[in-house]
Amino acid sequence: MKKGLIPGLTFVAALALAAAPALAQENRVVRSEPGDGEAAAARTDANVVASEETPSHIFLTREDHEKTFAREPLAKRRSPNMTYHGGVIMKTATVKDIFWGTSWSASDPKIAGLQGFYQGFNQSHYAITSDEYTGSNGQVGPTISVLSPVVDNTPASGGNSTSAILAEACKWFTGPNDGTAYYAVYTDRPRGNAGYCAWHSSGTCGGTTVRFAFFWKLDGDAGCDPQDTTTGHPQGLAALANVSAHELSEARTDPGSPGGWYDSSGQENGDKCAWAFNVPSVQFSDGSHWKVQGEWSNAAYTAGTGYPNLSGQKGCLDGH
Repeated sequence: MKKGLIPGLTFVAALALAAAPALAQENRVVRSEPGDGEAAAARTDANVVASEETPSHIFLTREDHEKTFAREPLAKRRSPNMTYHGGVIMKTATVKDIFWGTSWSASDPKIAGLQGFYQGFNQSHYAITSDEYTGSNGQVGPTISVLSPVVDNTPASGGNSTSAILAEACKWFTGPNDGTAYYAVYTDRPRGNAGYCAWHSSGTCGGTTVRFAFFWKLDGDAGCDPQDTTTGHPQGLAALANVSAHELSEARTDPGSPGGWYDSSGQENGDKCAWAFNVPSVQFSDGSHWKVQGEWSNAAYTAGTGYPNLSGQKGCLDGH
């Protein structure tokens, strides 16, 4: 979601927005030190440059999404299809998970679960739903590489500042240096009253482009829960997997300024199909199953082959 293009976003809301053992052998673990982690993360660093300070590519909670879009009369809308805005896309993505906060441990099942999620996302039919989009540097592709995760037990920042999250990503940046790096920062901080589940953004680490994303702790969070009752994944993992699918799909098609693909309201492909589930679960390339929302396809909408989003527009695909 693009900041400033969210219908009905009030000034108050804007302020609120601003306001496994084997796997453990691979994980790099940093122990906590005294001090204010959020303040430390936000300290100015000339080598860490965010493209925006307040996150704009946000994934609204189920309730906030429905309030903002689902009840808007279709007759008042322009074409629902997304348009191209002149920027790059991600032809491939290399994902690195960073689990940030004092309560994370290398044996937490969400760490192994999310590693498996991204590995299965690679070359999946679900990933292919975004491959129709092109940018100044080529076409989106379904190849996702997955680096070893990091557990950082220093106190985590919240989602108010992109610079704080980018600083954490840069702290662990190991490449690649070709613009395909996607660093997902999973914090142990609950969402509280924030009206969003996650966001993605873009910046540079020492002059090298990195795409990055922020995620709240979603255990027991009804507002960000896909209500998965079939896959057997723990609720907190299932919730993070769904929002991770949303953010990675958007980063691949609209990674940063000057912009890739979004519609006249600022909705990216994930926003347009947020909280719209076609089947109980989608099978990934490794045979794993996940309850994930669809992603918007201009081609499917035009051809009438997609399933409806919460506004009834039939342009969603999930690759099942």
